[in-house]
Amino acid sequence: MKMKNAFLVLLACWIWITPNTLFAQQSPQLLIDGAMKECRAGRIAQEKVSRVAHFEKGQVLGEQAVALDDRSAEAHFALFCNLGELMRVDGELSITSVMGFRRMTKELDRTLELAPDHLDAMSAKGTFLVRLPSMLGGDREKGEKLLRYVLQKEPQSVNARLSLAKSYCANGRHSEALGLASEALDLAQAQQQDDFVPEAAKVVAQLRTNAAKAN
Repeated sequence: MKMKNAFLVLLACWIWITPNTLFAQQSPQLLIDGAMKECRAGRIAQEKVSRVAHFEKGQVLGEQAVALDDRSAEAHFALFCNLGELMRVDGELSITSVMGFRRMTKELDRTLELAPDHLDAMSAKGTFLVRLPSMLGGDREKGEKLLRYVLQKEPQSVNARLSLAKSYCANGRHSEALGLASEALDLAQAQQQDDFVPEAAKVVAQLRTNAAKAN
């Protein structure tokens, strides 16, 4: 009988410390912070394997945060950040999975549904609008307008500048594009946004080449 009681006590303790129980005790904000930290670390990482590992870990943390608080715009954005980076792990956005793309955009749209003034989400939305073909919901004019609005509200936004610069370049506005990209690089370096510096430097170099060819 004593052995049976001891077994029941051990079983109760095991149930108490299962991952689901630990997960339920975690703070949504800690999960959100962790997910965003992984998203930034993945952007900085040089090796593809390391990048993917960070984004996948961030995705798990983001999913847990959303499960704990579905009405948290920051939780949905943290999940979107990692899902989006996984889809562009080799560079520019690559739509290799329709389901993955839909899930990513669903998290972005949910973020804006909960927080219409979420500037980072608005910047990401504008980026998609200028990059995607119309058949996938792209709209260059609407996207550029949204990115300019973000810059008006948040002049320090690096991502909005880079996305607008790329869109201007694709439309033949090389000088304006180079100016925006150069500002983005300066801001990223000044703010020590190491996750954006490499991309900004790459865009500036490419735009300088394009501008030279155009002249």
